[in-house]
Amino acid sequence: MPYNSKNGGCSTGTSGGAQKMMPWNEIYLDNLTFMYDIRMHVISNNVKGVEKGKAMMFYFTKLESNTPSGLPARVASSSYLKSNYFKNRPSNWYYTYTSPDEVILCPDYKQNLYCHLLCGLVQRNNVTRIGSIFASVMVRAIKFLEDSWEELCSNIRSGQLSEWITDIGCRDSVSIVLGAAQPEVAKTIEKICSQKCWKGIITKLWPRAKYIETGSMAQYVPTLNYYSNDTLPLISTIYASSETQFGLNLNPMCKPDDVSYTFMPNVSYFEFIPVDGDMNDVVDLGDVKLGCYYEAVVTNFSGLYRIRIGDVLLVTGFYNKAPQFRFIRRDNVVLSIDLDKTNEDDLFKAVNRAKLALDSSDLMLVDFTSYADNSTVPGHYVVYWEVKDKNEDKKSKKQMDLKQETFSKYCLLMEDSFDIVYKICRFKEESLGPLEIKVVRHGTFDSLMDIFISQGASIGQYKTPRCIKSGKALEVLEKSVVATFFGTG
Repeated sequence: MPYNSKNGGCSTGTSGGAQKMMPWNEIYLDNLTFMYDIRMHVISNNVKGVEKGKAMMFYFTKLESNTPSGLPARVASSSYLKSNYFKNRPSNWYYTYTSPDEVILCPDYKQNLYCHLLCGLVQRNNVTRIGSIFASVMVRAIKFLEDSWEELCSNIRSGQLSEWITDIGCRDSVSIVLGAAQPEVAKTIEKICSQKCWKGIITKLWPRAKYIETGSMAQYVPTLNYYSNDTLPLISTIYASSETQFGLNLNPMCKPDDVSYTFMPNVSYFEFIPVDGDMNDVVDLGDVKLGCYYEAVVTNFSGLYRIRIGDVLLVTGFYNKAPQFRFIRRDNVVLSIDLDKTNEDDLFKAVNRAKLALDSSDLMLVDFTSYADNSTVPGHYVVYWEVKDKNEDKKSKKQMDLKQETFSKYCLLMEDSFDIVYKICRFKEESLGPLEIKVVRHGTFDSLMDIFISQGASIGQYKTPRCIKSGKALEVLEKSVVATFFGTG
């Protein structure tokens, strides 16, 4: 049903805080549709031939919940995908997908994901772009494919959908896409997926794909580059949140590290607090300064007034007079034991430094999160890593070679990346214990996502929390630990 002033929206709650409820109306969807239309023109001006095919987009919806007073509430992506804006979208290239709408609207994300992949594989030679709202969904889709490709090939070979797909909309619509038995298509896909190494698997399965479209991707860039053999551009087109849309990337072919978004002053009223400032220092959109860092404050058309978003942004330039911003970090996700204050950006830098060393080995980092462990004396940082063997034979049960000396080095590399306060607490005052890396088994971060989905998050908007505050999530991680390592310096 369309939203009005009596409907509510809710955030995912996975960026480090609890899920937030907020008022919504159709102006949000008006603005989102406006941004999507502009995005289409930006892409078509930068990517030749993209309009001559279909998009394999991993879109998901979630059943709406109700507030204590009985008002319906949905996450932002579900609100759009269930609205008339999406149902009655233009029939142009940008809105032509490999998956029928019935798949997108299926609330069971496992059936949804399986059918997305099946439809995309059957039409593999028509796919010119691949994407999702968040990069974590793309990575999860590839991992799901690793576990399901044999069954998918069986469906394509026989022309029959697996019996466990029970959603009627999925069964009816996907059966039409699947059509008759296609043994040659299944044979080709089987040959590709049965290879020992999955480097470049995306480009092998979808040879006409011109780019991967996704957002919130920094930590997933190496993984996506690996699966695309470093040949497909990774594009982030829109900067948005549950509260509002902010802006567009007008240079979509730039490197992920260089992405900046041109803010749109017509979608909300934006104000900015200088980093280390307060609400008394707030400036308007037209008064931000090049090279300065700010936290965004939003007043929108749905009733939110001067809401602090919690994102730290850097002014990188101007398009005409419209400021352009680069997302730097979430401001409210920190590790702290003593006097140390480690924010998300510091954590990313530390993990990336250790990851550079990891990349020279046969292992790759799948995902990570962290926890400030005060149960020890002194307390210390714990970083959970899920790693995989780049050359893994998927039928082999051989365990990865996790060397104590090597992972202790990774611990020290991370510690060396933290600021001077951390180093004083750790090495001089000894009020911090050595950093600990805990390696967790394959699939742990999928289970972590399941926890947050069960608590109301949407798979289509899910982002791995970088600092664990949930007892249930911590329990999942701890039960999955296969090896622990400390820095020895």
